[in-house]
Amino acid sequence: MKTYSFHIHGMHCSSCVVLIESELKQVSGIQSVKANLSKQTLEVVGDFGEKSDMDIAQELSVYVKDRGYMFSTDRQKQTTVWSDFKIALPIALVFLFVFVLLQKLGIVNLITTGTVGYGTAVFIGIIASLSTCMAVVGGLVLSMSANFAKEGEKTKPQALFHIGRLISFFVLGGVIGALGSAFQLNTVGTFILSLIVGLVMFLLGLNLLDVFSWTKRVQPTLPKHISQRALEIKKINRILTPLLLGIATFFFPCGFTQSMQLYALSTGNFWSGALTMFFFALGTLPVLAVLSFTSARIHNKVISGIFFKSAGLVVIFFALFNIINSLVAIGLIPPLFNF
Repeated sequence: MKTYSFHIHGMHCSSCVVLIESELKQVSGIQSVKANLSKQTLEVVGDFGEKSDMDIAQELSVYVKDRGYMFSTDRQKQTTVWSDFKIALPIALVFLFVFVLLQKLGIVNLITTGTVGYGTAVFIGIIASLSTCMAVVGGLVLSMSANFAKEGEKTKPQALFHIGRLISFFVLGGVIGALGSAFQLNTVGTFILSLIVGLVMFLLGLNLLDVFSWTKRVQPTLPKHISQRALEIKKINRILTPLLLGIATFFFPCGFTQSMQLYALSTGNFWSGALTMFFFALGTLPVLAVLSFTSARIHNKVISGIFFKSAGLVVIFFALFNIINSLVAIGLIPPLFNF
């Protein structure tokens, strides 16, 4: 057994760490795997005979290339495609104009002072499902669909997965909301949690812009071993596996999910927390359903620099909007928006 070190291309968040380690641990000849998000590196202990480091990197890349990752012996160079902003900025501005117009006309009420509306939860879910924060869930859906397709099951497992996901987000979101009431959060406590939600969203937006490499290191996440244990459920070979996997996704390290979980906690109410997490999961459903029922590749079909930058700008707007409204709700500043 020898220890090999490689550089990883395509990492974005803690979900990438869990997905890469989960995929490579199943490769024959590998004893242990450790991916590092902040350094963008991979450490592998295994027996590869007399193969060169470059050949090993190419061989291991095969197992994760469909997820958008690649290993090499050379350090990844951080490059920002600034030209993407020429298209991304107008797209974001058009979206925000429509948002403000709909709010002003009273057609929708996505965000009100001090609260996050269910419409916003759906929107954040859509962004999350298209972002690399959902790489683990997308990869999980693809591998599960492929495995059950070999056995002739093409729809039932996928349906159970999505049902389990929606139910678990509703129930566990309600539990988190109820826990918030047990803590008896006062106005200041609610303000602090709302402010944290806004800051988390702001960091997620910056990460989507792919301009600052340090944003990858400061994203909040659950302890990695919790996500890894949840991911191991896919090894269970029985009919309940898809349902259990859907439930397990509540614990995966997605910053968007965690920001919504924090907000659910701040509501201090079972039903508010449950509906917030349910509508968030509902927002992720269309893309994840396409992945599970068509075996489409999210990295090849959906993700692009322009989209991420557009989404990042919109997420930053919602984050700042939420932070400002939290300050208004506690009386620190006067209302800045008249909608």
